[in-house]
Amino acid sequence: MLIPRTGPRVPAHQLTTRHLGAAYPLLTEAGLGHKGVLVGRDLLGGSFVHDPFELYAAGLLSNPNMVVFGQIGRGKSAFVKTYLWRQAVFGRRAWVVDPKGEYRPLAAAWGTRPVALRPGGSVRLNPLDPGPAGEAEPDDVVDGAPGMANRRQAEVLASLASACLGRQLLPRERTATDLSLCAASAARGVPTLPQVVDALLDPSAESAASVRTDRATLLEDGRDVALELRRLVHGDLRGMFDGPTTPGLDLGGAFVSLDLSALYSSPALGVLMACATAWLQATLARQASTPGAGHVFVVVDEAWAVLANLGVARWLQASWKLSRAYGVANVAVLHRVSDLQAVGAAGSVQVGLANGLLADSETRVVYGQAPGEVAAARELLSLSETEAEVVPRLRRGVALWKVGRRSFLVRHVLGRDERAIVDTDAAMTAQPTRRSHLDMGNQPGVGDGPGSRELLSV
Repeated sequence: MLIPRTGPRVPAHQLTTRHLGAAYPLLTEAGLGHKGVLVGRDLLGGSFVHDPFELYAAGLLSNPNMVVFGQIGRGKSAFVKTYLWRQAVFGRRAWVVDPKGEYRPLAAAWGTRPVALRPGGSVRLNPLDPGPAGEAEPDDVVDGAPGMANRRQAEVLASLASACLGRQLLPRERTATDLSLCAASAARGVPTLPQVVDALLDPSAESAASVRTDRATLLEDGRDVALELRRLVHGDLRGMFDGPTTPGLDLGGAFVSLDLSALYSSPALGVLMACATAWLQATLARQASTPGAGHVFVVVDEAWAVLANLGVARWLQASWKLSRAYGVANVAVLHRVSDLQAVGAAGSVQVGLANGLLADSETRVVYGQAPGEVAAARELLSLSETEAEVVPRLRRGVALWKVGRRSFLVRHVLGRDERAIVDTDAAMTAQPTRRSHLDMGNQPGVGDGPGSRELLSV
């Protein structure tokens, strides 16, 4: 019996086997699982969820670190802030080095106040604060040099000195710096930068004898270091890192922001960020040794200001490698992929360290880049030909995610209640009709399509 045909006759559609996978209705990207925060929509599948600690525990990542790239206005900052905010639901904490003061609304939403550092201010942080209990003992000195216990303080001091000088320390300068740290520690317990400067400018006979020299020679060896560090004590940068850490700071809360915006345009920003990150890592190390401390996200915004300095880049790379030991997921935020190559001359140590930082970050989030960045992105991020073509066409709010060996196109979804904590361009959008964070515009690009203009709530 023949069943009569009803409805309009639809012509057959022909396609090649190359497109058959996309035509199959049930074939979509599996994603990274459901454990973690909802970032947004996978443009090739369903929702996109990400959590570096969960992925590390599942063996899908070998480290929890992340690097985020994005031109101004492409949604990079909005993603980072909402990502931290959503992690609070899972009991995660966040520490941010904020050079521009952009995280104040997020701090307010978290119920905290930023730690604002400015010359002559009322808040001081001691970058030579000890790490975990028992790590830095004043009497841990071997033949006049730092022993294993306060080696961390010696590395921090050398990084700061290198940052101030703008070059790597000479062997005699490093020796003078180590001896000054030992003298300051032995005299007063936890050393401060003013005590180290005093020890450099007035070395003891015992310190000189320990390296078979005299006081005049040891003074000359460390004089340049002392004069540069003196800027943090008595010069234009005084009042931030020139004494013990201000008592009473709330450092155990869920969100800690170090606001360095008072000196954002200063050429000394790299030195300030070096001091801030050194103090931050020491504090995190102490807290990580406490049972039940939990996982922490450490965000270094405007990371180019840190990577351009050799001493600071070395220190930051060491912090990246210690992320698993401290239970920390480091997040470096940069504008362009080429920033990693612009931190020094071609083949320089700085460029090598910056590339090493990228290698130690298995999650790479790439928002829209200029066409001139495609070559650098393809080389440094190991992009395929298709991915390289997509990067300059990414619309606002859409990013290419490289998680381990997998790639995703993700449209960040902004919740209605999150607008207040991500708006960094209120002055530019102060008009009767404001466009949303997810408005993709009228020009074609990756991220356009049905539903691309709708406002979604998480």
